[in-house]
Amino acid sequence: MNGEPASQPLPAAAASKSVFARGGLVFYAFLIVYASWYPFSGWRSNGLPLTAFLFAPLPYYWTKFDLLTNIVGYAPFGVLLVFSLYPRLRGVWAVLLASVIGALVSTAMEAGQNFLPSRVPSNLDLLTNAAGVALGAVIGALLTPAFLEQSRLLALRGRWFLHEASRGLIVLALWPLAQVYPQAYLFGHGQLLPIASDWLSELWSVQIDLGALIRREAELSAEQYWLSETIITACGFTGAVLTLLCLCRRRAPRMALALALVAAALAAKTLASALLFSPDNAFAWVTPGAEGGLLIGLIMLAGLAMAPPVAQRRAAALMLIVSLVAVNVAPANPYLSLTWPFITLWFLYHPVHRAKPGER
Repeated sequence: MNGEPASQPLPAAAASKSVFARGGLVFYAFLIVYASWYPFSGWRSNGLPLTAFLFAPLPYYWTKFDLLTNIVGYAPFGVLLVFSLYPRLRGVWAVLLASVIGALVSTAMEAGQNFLPSRVPSNLDLLTNAAGVALGAVIGALLTPAFLEQSRLLALRGRWFLHEASRGLIVLALWPLAQVYPQAYLFGHGQLLPIASDWLSELWSVQIDLGALIRREAELSAEQYWLSETIITACGFTGAVLTLLCLCRRRAPRMALALALVAAALAAKTLASALLFSPDNAFAWVTPGAEGGLLIGLIMLAGLAMAPPVAQRRAAALMLIVSLVAVNVAPANPYLSLTWPFITLWFLYHPVHRAKPGER
């Protein structure tokens, strides 16, 4: 014994990097590319220099919604950049580098729009995007002590979620992002038949519609479309929330977490609709079928919220399977998020769930 304490606080230099932040940064970068260059068709040169938009007069027509959307859309990118630079860079230097990186990314996105006939590069968009990144970088620097150095997120994760919940939390974090892709039905992910139909049509040089074959060429009535959307929305909604609930410990604020997850998904859906189409279409997803699906989903969740974790996991898998079947049989839009239901089903059936009941 030499009088020294058995353990000492780790020095600041020993702080570890945030793998979750760096993974989130990659996903968010893909999201920015998608939102900036959608629909990825009709590529051609307009004959102007790539940087011509930088020196053009500011656009005459603009709205506060557009400016606010640009700032809000890029702010999380700034936060994730600062978190990803930690611990190599912190404070002012992290904010400055994140702001420069964000401005360069926005410049590349605007320059790429020169080749898309449906998009117009704008120096005002660049300015507001860069402002959003800078704002997010400042917020990230302010949150770094609490989130990365004091490990409050890690402490909350231990109190609220099971030890084996890591994979599931990543899967659930992707659910709101999956709403960015235009969908014919709210929460209607995993539609493979249109893609398979296109492949077979090209292979055999014959027009093939597998969905129509399954439906026996029957045309859906307005009531049947409404019923299809209700089923798809209710099952997709219930499956996602039950996946979250089966990861939570008993003392976790389950209702608040579920509401936050659904709110994030609907906010992403609303923002994507406004950006990809027009602000007037921001709430185009609010249809009678979607409203009915959300209501039925809430009723099903009320009955399953207190069910054993095994029952919740099986019910979540069943809901997602029903949603997959329904969304592949009903006619729909070809631009859909395909993989989320399949990734979630893999997670729900993963052997890691064979945990001891006492863990909760």
